Amino acid sequence: MAFLTFFTILFLGAFSMQANGQHQSFDKYYSPLWGSNHLSVNPQRTEVQLKMDQSSGAGFRSKLEYGSGLFHIRMKIPDVKTGGIVTCFYITSAPDNQDPGNHFELDYEFLGTNGTVQTNVYDNDGGHREQSFKLWFDPSKDFHTYEFLWNSRQIVFIVDKIPIRVFKNNLAQGVPYPTKAMHIEGSIWNADWAGAVDWTQAPFIAQYKDFDFYACQAQAGKDVSGCASEQYFWNRQSYWELNAEQKQQMDHYRELYMSYDYCSKPSTRKQECSLNI
Repeated sequence: MAFLTFFTILFLGAFSMQANGQHQSFDKYYSPLWGSNHLSVNPQRTEVQLKMDQSSGAGFRSKLEYGSGLFHIRMKIPDVKTGGIVTCFYITSAPDNQDPGNHFELDYEFLGTNGTVQTNVYDNDGGHREQSFKLWFDPSKDFHTYEFLWNSRQIVFIVDKIPIRVFKNNLAQGVPYPTKAMHIEGSIWNADWAGAVDWTQAPFIAQYKDFDFYACQAQAGKDVSGCASEQYFWNRQSYWELNAEQKQQMDHYRELYMSYDYCSKPSTRKQECSLNI
């Protein structure tokens, strides 16, 4: 069964289970986090624009914290070519407006606007688990879907229904795994390490829509073991690992489009790289 069909069937079967499903209003689940004068919402409240110029970027976050789920957004990055502009969608346990320190986080980060997305996992540490992909489409020309599946067995990064990365729960082997509540964020900002910004092209506009998702609500800073219940469809056995066809599909896309893997170099490898993940 194809990954698209697999997820679509479970979506339809679980429609009545989660209040977060099939509701597109930004205000229902999100609120501005910073740079509010660089954030605008359309009159229907179904699409957000984040603007980056030399004075500021902007960001938003979910109103609640969550302990497992299937999180997604449709996003279009700025359509002018530059380095240095970072357009993001991520879930994180880091507190707002503070030094995050060691924390859990799952990232999609576009570094500049050349079509490369960097994924990362912060595993109660400072991250440095980057895997980057030169995508098979131009993410500035249309909206595309970016998802995280997070349950007690695995984390899957999914782009337009294609699984591109899996991070398994290897707690038994001594590898940390997200066990604290996380919230969702979207943002645009600039960073020297992402390249040089061509400010003559400013402002840079990122667009987000489709704000519904499926998740188990949790309390910030608290253990999330209660969110592993199989009453939530994403925790059921069919979500514990990819099936053979999905693994083959992921391997195919990784072979064609992955441009960097932290596991490929001795200087950046971590313990999980040596495990069967």
